[in-house]
Amino acid sequence: MSFNVDPAIIREITAVIREAVAEDWIQQFEIGADTSFNADLELESIEFVTIAAGLQQHFGVQVDLIGWLSTKAFDELIALRVGNIGEFVANTRVAGGGQS
Repeated sequence: MSFNVDPAIIREITAVIREAVAEDWIQQFEIGADTSFNADLELESIEFVTIAAGLQQHFGVQVDLIGWLSTKAFDELIALRVGNIGEFVANTRVAGGGQS
């Protein structure tokens, strides 16, 4: 899968994920744009809430991950990758007048 996202955004999202999960294994786990939230990271829904809050704190309140996720079909949620979040963040920042 190929994502058209600034690598700096992926690094920032990765930092938010590591902080949200707050377990030893995640610190050494290689996370990139193709990393799957379901198959690779096996995140719980509460961790997504923490990630969403971290993204808003880091990128601004216009980055409403929970709202965006609520528009997705179940199969899209299962297939969700870090790059999808990266594209969402980049698009939201551009639409909101932020830099990407």
